[in-house]
Amino acid sequence: MNQLVIRQLLIDLKTPFALRWNGGDAFSSAFMNALSMSFPVGEQFFLDSVRDGLKQLPLDKQALFKDEVKGFVGQEAVHRRVHSLYNLHLTALGMVNHWENRAAKRIAIMQTFDLRHSLAATAATEHYTAVFAHWLLANPWFLANADDRLKTLWLWHASEESEHRSTAFDVYKALGGDETWRLRWMRRVTWFFLTDLLRQTVNNLWHDGALFKVSTWRSAWRHLFAKGGLFRESYALWRDYFNADFHPSQHPDALSQEWLKTHENAYSLVAPAS
Repeated sequence: MNQLVIRQLLIDLKTPFALRWNGGDAFSSAFMNALSMSFPVGEQFFLDSVRDGLKQLPLDKQALFKDEVKGFVGQEAVHRRVHSLYNLHLTALGMVNHWENRAAKRIAIMQTFDLRHSLAATAATEHYTAVFAHWLLANPWFLANADDRLKTLWLWHASEESEHRSTAFDVYKALGGDETWRLRWMRRVTWFFLTDLLRQTVNNLWHDGALFKVSTWRSAWRHLFAKGGLFRESYALWRDYFNADFHPSQHPDALSQEWLKTHENAYSLVAPAS
């Protein structure tokens, strides 16, 4: 089982930041802001699913997963709190969070199903965040000119997402989750995640006044599809999820562990609740 440490991020999130905080680039800032808008409701769903999944396991398996799940829940709870503070600044800047409401409605419906559906959706989404985390850590150019506080926030979050990438997957499997639904939920999550991300990014750019500028969409191409771009470079790792023998631990974690070791001044350790 993974030993997951709960960390409290030590950055100033009281002082406002610029809407185009990533080096003045409208697209990349709007894209990352859209992701942040999804996190409070999403992280709550993830930690609830995994925590409830633990309770449904036989006692011997509960003992096996207890500490890891406690760490996972603690990390996700901190992520939720930090991004709630982040999103307050976006609201003050005139951004409107449409993604959160759509996600909350889908989650409410999903929670009427067998818990393994929620765990499968969580595992699929955690794969997305782990793949994105690896790309972000492997491509320092993306945040090279960012507000230092937000650069730290995103790399800390990415490192922890990579660190706990296996937890939801393993709890789903331990509860008897099968391959058919694991893959079905990845396909569904892919549709909802990418369409919601696109819609919220477009909405953010609309409010920023940058939606119809050529420079915005040149930036989108460069950051997503050109050589080194997120979608182009991450497709193979995303596609691995559909392999019959896939496990999240097959993907690399060295960059996240290196960042956490070399940036210990960016966070303090939190003792998990007993």
